[in-house]
Amino acid sequence: MDIIYVRDLKIETVIGIFPWERQVKQIVLLDLEMGTDIRRAAREDNIAHTLDYKAVTKRLIEFVSHSEFQLVETLAERIAEIILTEFTVPWVRLRLNKKGALRGAQDVGVIIERGVRS
Repeated sequence: MDIIYVRDLKIETVIGIFPWERQVKQIVLLDLEMGTDIRRAAREDNIAHTLDYKAVTKRLIEFVSHSEFQLVETLAERIAEIILTEFTVPWVRLRLNKKGALRGAQDVGVIIERGVRS
């Protein structure tokens, strides 16, 4: 399986459990690794035969920027579901970083893998 990746995709969203977090948008950072097979696209030099990472990121920006989840875990699961179902990706690894969530830590978040990696 080949992997198409996106690093440090910054999106503003409402995320958190504290009252002040429900009032302001915070930045989350996404790192994505998406399993696919790029051989046909490479052979034919045609984007129609590969995963369009611009389309993926546009969809995620639209979704995340309008979401208002309390937990990063919930947001990560929903993002993975979108990638797996809407873009027919068999496997995704997602790192969701909520910078500044803990004093003294550079970042905090979750890493999840969903789907079947072959």
